[in-house]
Amino acid sequence: MRIPRLYVDQPLASGADCPLDRRALDHAVKVLRLRAGDPLCLFNGQGGEFSAVLARGGDGALLAQVGEFTPDRRESPLSVRLVQGISRGERMDYTLQKAVELGVTDIVPVVTERTVLRLAGERAERRLAHWRGVILAACEQSGRTRVPAVAEPRALSEYLAGHSADPVAGAGLLLDWAAPDALTDLGALTGPVSVLIGPEGGLAAAERQAALAAGYRPVRLGPRILRTETAAVVALAVLQALAGDLGGRQGGAGADR
Repeated sequence: MRIPRLYVDQPLASGADCPLDRRALDHAVKVLRLRAGDPLCLFNGQGGEFSAVLARGGDGALLAQVGEFTPDRRESPLSVRLVQGISRGERMDYTLQKAVELGVTDIVPVVTERTVLRLAGERAERRLAHWRGVILAACEQSGRTRVPAVAEPRALSEYLAGHSADPVAGAGLLLDWAAPDALTDLGALTGPVSVLIGPEGGLAAAERQAALAAGYRPVRLGPRILRTETAAVVALAVLQALAGDLGGRQGGAGADR
């Protein structure tokens, strides 16, 4: 039986009691249907995870009794950033969820000329909080022990202007179905790498030129034009295969709760 995993935003230590915040408690009780005495696994995004048991404290409130620590064993050796043109609703959620499952390091949502969803002010804050929730849930499901950061949405032009000065951006790859080189032609990767994917409708010609001027290399995924959410999944899977990440034995299909 697969032991449920919970993200907690606090320090963890073997032998200590860990009070659960509202999100973790609701997920444990209302979604996972856990009760006092049930085993679970805790992680705080700092690497590694702890075994734990759900218990009741002196005041009767549920908490986690923290057990043995297990170091990282599921994180990718490749540092890969997804620079994703913002898509609508469930498409963006799907992209974020699958990117986490495929080991992405961080995600930068960008607004482009053809971005349909426009975000500003309070609406942008709500959307960002929602995306972070999607990412945390995907980490809990997939076994990730480090939580990928998701940046505040920004204009693509603004992001490209700072790409060369960003020490963790690495080599830039621009997905372009008409590119002369295939992503699979890159050979072994040591990273870090950033992959730029346009929204529905793709990037405008001026945006592609700006990406090339910023040092992005155009690569294609195959002979067909993929939807934005499909392109992200395929590109990240290929990159992780090139980096040797898909040869691990910990994962597997049918792992959803």
